[in-house]
Amino acid sequence: MITLKNVTLRRGAKVLLDGASVTLNPGEKVGLVGRNGAGKSSLFALLNGSLHEDAGEYYIPTQWRMGQVAQDMPETDQSATDFVVDGDTALLAAQAEVTASEATDDYDRMAHAYMALQDAGAHDAPARAQALILGLGFKTSELSNPVNSFSGGWRMRLQLARALMCPSDLLLLDEPTNHLDLDALVWLEAWLKRYEGTMVVISHDREFLDAVTNVTLHIDASKLVRYGGNYSKFEDMRAEQMELQQNAFAKQQDKIAHLQKFIARFKAKASKAKQAQSRVKALDRMEKIAPLLADADFSFEFKEPANLPNPMLSMQGVSFGYPPPEDSPPDTPSTVIVQNVNRSVLAGQRIGILGANGQGKSTVVKTIARALKAVSGEITEGKGLNIGYFAQQELDVLRPADTPLEHMIRLVKDLTAAGKIAGQATREQDLRSFLGTFNFGGDMVKQAVGSMSGGEKARLVLCMIVWQRPNLLLLDEPTNHLDLATREALSMALNEFEGTVMLVSHDRALLRAVCDEFWMVSRGGVSPFDGDLDDYQRYLLDESKRLREEAKAADAVATKTANAPSKSAPKPSQGQKSQGGPDKPRSSKREIDLLETRMNTLNTEGAALEARLAASPPHSEIADIGKRIKLINDELKTLEDQWLELSAKVEAAAV
Repeated sequence: MITLKNVTLRRGAKVLLDGASVTLNPGEKVGLVGRNGAGKSSLFALLNGSLHEDAGEYYIPTQWRMGQVAQDMPETDQSATDFVVDGDTALLAAQAEVTASEATDDYDRMAHAYMALQDAGAHDAPARAQALILGLGFKTSELSNPVNSFSGGWRMRLQLARALMCPSDLLLLDEPTNHLDLDALVWLEAWLKRYEGTMVVISHDREFLDAVTNVTLHIDASKLVRYGGNYSKFEDMRAEQMELQQNAFAKQQDKIAHLQKFIARFKAKASKAKQAQSRVKALDRMEKIAPLLADADFSFEFKEPANLPNPMLSMQGVSFGYPPPEDSPPDTPSTVIVQNVNRSVLAGQRIGILGANGQGKSTVVKTIARALKAVSGEITEGKGLNIGYFAQQELDVLRPADTPLEHMIRLVKDLTAAGKIAGQATREQDLRSFLGTFNFGGDMVKQAVGSMSGGEKARLVLCMIVWQRPNLLLLDEPTNHLDLATREALSMALNEFEGTVMLVSHDRALLRAVCDEFWMVSRGGVSPFDGDLDDYQRYLLDESKRLREEAKAADAVATKTANAPSKSAPKPSQGQKSQGGPDKPRSSKREIDLLETRMNTLNTEGAALEARLAASPPHSEIADIGKRIKLINDELKTLEDQWLELSAKVEAAAV
């Protein structure tokens, strides 16, 4: 088990944990929660050994293997499959030991090395890695693509797959859902539920925490408070504690007031002086129960739209996609992802846009937001339509060197030039005040955006959207960088918004709270989804199973086709001779057949010997088995070299 006893943990001059104690038992799934800056990531650093306690005692079993997601962006031309396989540190160690043992004549060591390699799952490592990659949303055709051909978000998914590939007793996950779509998130939940080790996860997704954790560890006032149960149970228990503590504080304040009144009244009277003095001592001894003030939760609201056109917009025969690259030939067609959409968006609708990864959700939203042009068809906008668009990449659009105030001033200038100012106050002091409502107060309005956290940047984007008084909100994964409190604030603001909302999100709590209808983007079209999010999760699991079966069937067909003799290949006439003479290629082909037969025999024998090792044979047999495996591998290497040489000769003669 993991134990912390009176641990003090500092980062610089800041004390994050002060006399904190907790015990985490083997096999527990722990959700680590607390306000931003409370020390969650620093506690992770303590658990993984990169940070040491400043005081107190910390213990973790030395034999425990640890798995965690690397935070660096991988730059390698390894294939996605090989990159994830290399995350299996036990397998890499076993392979290294096999290589080292084969360089010696120690057949006993060699036999043990092969047994360890078998135990590490070498025979199915690529299949296990590919299952993880596909589960996290990649396509079958991408399994062999180099890692550096993927964008940053997809590379982080590969880092997550690599962490899951590593056998571990303790799994540390810091915001694992940030780069995932809802379909990948559902798959990850199912995987983590089957995980048998101890897990500690930091996440701002309450439904994810509810699904995968059974213990909640709260960092509060530099202490660690353990709650049995998932995040929802933690909230209930904490609310009860807050109420009890607030009641105790109120009673204490009444008692303090009574004592102070007595002291003030009688301390000057000689006859009551001793009694008054005893009251002073009682007041000093009384335990001060701190007033339990709820965390200063961030909150905001969308302004009432200037007008509400109805319908907001109408789509007739619209196809969504991307234009060809600029350097393409003039007649290159656009890439169509979703086609022939006939739908209207009405005032006041709350639409959640669902669909598996890659089906075109973001493409549809981008096109409605005017960031892309429709490939075909017509989108008719209502008069006075004012769109507020939060894109997944919106944080990248912010200028790192500029301050929040400079962003707001530039926004005012751009909208004034476009004639889209709808009566908002535009003086610098008004803009400062407005930024203050989004917690950009004091010096923060003059702080460079590049030095801010992801959550602060997301809050600035929301601030800029709210100021524009939109009547149609298009939100594409708006919660990626938001903490739980800000997600709650966004949910409340959206529910009070009088305009129309179209939302793409993997945050199911937000979707449930905001949306009252769903559109499904699937198989090249858009249609209403008749069901709730639980129905959609079941649909995703079924769809994932269907795609895996289709991929398996396609691979089987491809393998069968590749192994089948070609019916269209012309047969040489009996008198026809090749450049190398009539007998040489035919003789080489016979030698190749013999080599292949021998290699198949050796491979079969080797597999049988490795299976025998895996069955833990008597010690007296291990050395003999290891020696035979070494001889088989040496002979196979020689035969493979001969096979390659002869095959090259046959191919050259056929040219």
